[in-house]
Amino acid sequence: MKFQENTETHLFNTSFGKILGLKENRIIKAKNIRYAYSERFQKPIALSPTDSEIAFPEKTPVCPQNISPLLEKMIGKTNLDDFEVDESPQFISVFRPEKIHKDEKLSVVVWIHGGSYEIGCGDLPTADPTDWVKEQNLIVVTVSYRVGIFGFLGGTADRPANLGLFDIIEALRWIKTNISDFGGDAENITLFGQSSGGDAIAHLMISDGVEDLFKRVIIHSAPLGLRLNRSKMSEEFLKNTEHFNKETDTFEIVETYKKNPPSFLKYGLKAAMPFGTQYDFPPLCNENEVEEKWRENARNIDVLIGLNDEETSFYLRASESLNKYLPKKIINKAIRTTTEIIYGKPAKDFAENYARSGGNVYLFRIHPRLFDNHFMGAHAIDLPFIFGNESAWQTAGILKNIPWTYIDENGKKLRKLWAEFAQSGSISDDSERPEILVLRKI
Repeated sequence: MKFQENTETHLFNTSFGKILGLKENRIIKAKNIRYAYSERFQKPIALSPTDSEIAFPEKTPVCPQNISPLLEKMIGKTNLDDFEVDESPQFISVFRPEKIHKDEKLSVVVWIHGGSYEIGCGDLPTADPTDWVKEQNLIVVTVSYRVGIFGFLGGTADRPANLGLFDIIEALRWIKTNISDFGGDAENITLFGQSSGGDAIAHLMISDGVEDLFKRVIIHSAPLGLRLNRSKMSEEFLKNTEHFNKETDTFEIVETYKKNPPSFLKYGLKAAMPFGTQYDFPPLCNENEVEEKWRENARNIDVLIGLNDEETSFYLRASESLNKYLPKKIINKAIRTTTEIIYGKPAKDFAENYARSGGNVYLFRIHPRLFDNHFMGAHAIDLPFIFGNESAWQTAGILKNIPWTYIDENGKKLRKLWAEFAQSGSISDDSERPEILVLRKI
């Protein structure tokens, strides 16, 4: 990669190889380190250590995907010139404070991005963890993995299911093995994910092959209400795309798989998220065993789980057709109902069942208290509070009429609380709460 003049670099001598990092804004970024490689519709193969120097590429690798106009309206435009399409997008990035004490081992937070299992990557400006790393003196690792038809639709010998989940597991193995070379504590790793990233983490908790890879989880806005009874929908969607093979052009796959999506009339709300983890296929158990698996693991993994107050508000209030034909009162009721069905009740049930099984679990709800904001507690509104980075959120529709000072003040307090949980598995009653947060230990 070409660096600007006077750019400072740092070379990490790791057991994986010599990895080049960039010093910037009091942190060191070692970006886009390949942890595995994969062929189309095949499981990932972990990369072996190398004697060569590893430098991050000029552009960020990203799994082939369709840009979502709704997502861009929610969180802002994506500069496509910064990304390069790669069907094997198994990369991680490590963000570390520039200065740490000798022999210090920092808590590690691993970010698993969301995007309905269909879009996104680990390195987006809206999830740049620089502020968090600087303020709380921890390490954040971001993970990219296969999404959509390349990572989360399968069920045959030629097209295995859950490939994106296998990618993440390989990333976690890499982190467990190598993070101490960056100053991280390999025995204190917390997974943090939002939306489908949170859903993936809930399923990683019960996946084969993850023993001792992480100690805690932070789950934001996981659509756990959509996880059951998906097998027929997945089978139908797979059949509709069975003509895609190893020789099919990538662009053709991305452009045409949506021609036969699952039907809302047939599958209801689940059709809104056609891709996802699939039970009855490795590394997951059968669907009827999931609850028991979570209960069995309750004493092993600390959990912080929750949601935003009006998760579906952007989807419904931003719809011109709905607002044209339905009164505001009906739309508001639909927002409350769908938020509870998809996110609220499943999170509460998960937390209470986990606690009854002896688990250490906290339940939270985030709600900005500004009533001139049209979307208040919408899906993804938690992200600017967690990650900061004002410039990345300038055009975000969900932040309309919310002053950045409000986000910054609440965000610093929220980041401190979440870091406290990542470091110890607990949050003190005396720790200051931001006004956007309702939090309780179950």
